[in-house]
Amino acid sequence: MHMNSAPHLLTEDRAEYERILDDALRNAHDRPDLAAVGQRLNSAQLRTMALNATALITSAASAEYENYVKVREEQRAPTADASVRNSVLAPAVGQAGGDDGAGFAAVIAVLAPVLAGTAAAIFLLVGYILKLLNPTPSFAETLLTAGWFFGAVTAAGILIAAVGLLLTALRNGATQVPAEEAGGEPDEVARAKEAWRHAVLERGLLPFLRAALADPSADPSSTTPPRHVSRIPKIGYSGPDYSSPSDGSTAGQRPTFTSPDFTSPDFGGPEHQPE
Repeated sequence: MHMNSAPHLLTEDRAEYERILDDALRNAHDRPDLAAVGQRLNSAQLRTMALNATALITSAASAEYENYVKVREEQRAPTADASVRNSVLAPAVGQAGGDDGAGFAAVIAVLAPVLAGTAAAIFLLVGYILKLLNPTPSFAETLLTAGWFFGAVTAAGILIAAVGLLLTALRNGATQVPAEEAGGEPDEVARAKEAWRHAVLERGLLPFLRAALADPSADPSSTTPPRHVSRIPKIGYSGPDYSSPSDGSTAGQRPTFTSPDFTSPDFGGPEHQPE
C-alpha cells in the first residue's frame, strides 16, 4: 500500500494561503487560461473548492514551505534567546542593586516633592494672610520663610526625579532587544516566503483552478478535487492489487487429501509364525 502525504500548514500560515488564493481569483481575468471564471463556476465556488483541497494544493510547494518554516524558526531563535537572557539578568541586576533600597528611594522621590509642595503652599498662604493683618503677627515672617524653604525642597525633588527617570530610560534602552526593521521580516525570511508563495500559486493553485474549470462534473461543495488535476500530486491511499487466479492454473484448485491406508496386523498362535 502506498501513501502520498502532504505537508500541513501551520495555523499562522493558513491566512497567507487564503491571501494567495484571493489574489489569484481577483486577477483571474488577466490570465487567458482562467478566463472562464464566472461562466460555470464563480469565484466564490472556486474559493470553496480550493479551501477544501488545501492539503492537495500546498503539497505542490512542500519543499519551499519546509525551507520557509526552517528559515523563519532560525531567525526567531536568537530573539527568543535574547529575551530569556534579559528576563534572567533583570532580577539579578535588581538584587545586586538592592530591591528594597531602590523601592524606598523611588517612594521618597515621588512623595517628597508632593509633600514639600503642599507644605510650601500652606505656609506661604497663611504667612501672606497674616501679613495683611494690622498689627502683623510676629510669626508671619517665620511662616513665609518656612514656605519658601519647602518651595525650594519641592523644586529640588522635581529635579532629582527627572534625572532619575532619564537615567532609568537610558539604562533600559541599552538592554532592550533591537526591534525588527520596518520591513517586518528579515530579508532571508522574506525571500523564502516569496518563493513559497510563488510555488503555491504556479504549481498548486493555478493548475487546480484550470482543472476545476475544465471538469464539467466538478462539484463546488465537494471535498473531492477535480478529476483532471494532473500537475498536482494526489493524496490518498492505493489499495493492494488482488487478482484472481487464471483458468487452468493449479493455484486456484483446492487441495485434495487421501485417507491413510490402515491394514490390520496379522496375529496368530505360535504355530502360525510367518515364514
